[in-house]
Amino acid sequence: MELADSVAGAQPVTARKIATGYSWPEIPRWHEGSFYFSDMYNHRVLRLAEDGTEEVYLDASDRKPLSPQPGSDAPGDTEVVLGGLGWLPDGRVLVVSMHERLVLVWDGNRLETYADLRPLAISSCNDMVVDADGRAYVTQLGYDLFKGEEPRDSDLIVVEPDGTARTVTEIGPLTCGNGVTVTGDGTRLIVAEVGANRITVLDRGPGGALTNRRTFAETPWLPDGICLDDQGGVWAGMPGSGVVGRFVEDGRMTHAVSIPMTEGLGVACVLGGPDRSTLYICAGLEVFDWAKSRDEGLGSVWTAETGFTGGANRP
Repeated sequence: MELADSVAGAQPVTARKIATGYSWPEIPRWHEGSFYFSDMYNHRVLRLAEDGTEEVYLDASDRKPLSPQPGSDAPGDTEVVLGGLGWLPDGRVLVVSMHERLVLVWDGNRLETYADLRPLAISSCNDMVVDADGRAYVTQLGYDLFKGEEPRDSDLIVVEPDGTARTVTEIGPLTCGNGVTVTGDGTRLIVAEVGANRITVLDRGPGGALTNRRTFAETPWLPDGICLDDQGGVWAGMPGSGVVGRFVEDGRMTHAVSIPMTEGLGVACVLGGPDRSTLYICAGLEVFDWAKSRDEGLGSVWTAETGFTGGANRP
């Protein structure tokens, strides 16, 4: 089904801009009554109040990137860009340093390596979800998008609660894995495959084991960051389409939040607010030229009232 046909059959949802002035905003999260997101090319995670006021929650601007080769003391040749974000049971924060291919841990004072994914990730890491036990699932792009490499499939990576990491080869590789979520009851993991225009679902068993890979929905445009609602829907940012869509397991887009593409590309979303029925959307205008993205500061955050609740779904 074409994008126009999908949108025409979906219920429209109105969005409003609540804040702007960011580089490329990504990885929206709702945690303990607050909204968080990564201001990627400004190397920081921000916490945003409902009235649009903000504070810097985590600042990695002074971090020196590690070498892409484990064991080398040579500095990396890229900036520290913060991706996937989640909280451990003890309250510490995990955050993906995308191009370093690390999961970092933040205790409120120090930002340190939690898991070194360089031996596992074939290119930049991407999004992440942390389950109730502290197990982190990390997606990877599979290729260097910013250097124009050809796409390659890549494995999901899991970091166990003890900090050990491995590739989840038993489910097969993903086609540019991006947004990743876990249902509130912990029984399913859902991931966006950007390069396949597909949302994929897997069953989760004891110890977080993943099985029974299948398609949740084919999307009419590439799916980026995703979140879940308690009524069985997956909300997906689809940058370049002008729409954040809600999909159900038969593949239908039931609701569509439109954002003018002159204002921003809806990249990723999360349900938040007091009852987790407000959809927070990160939207950006410049992803490839990092300096331009910083200088222009046209990234923005939008909200929409959905009528659906996020419950205990992660993130």
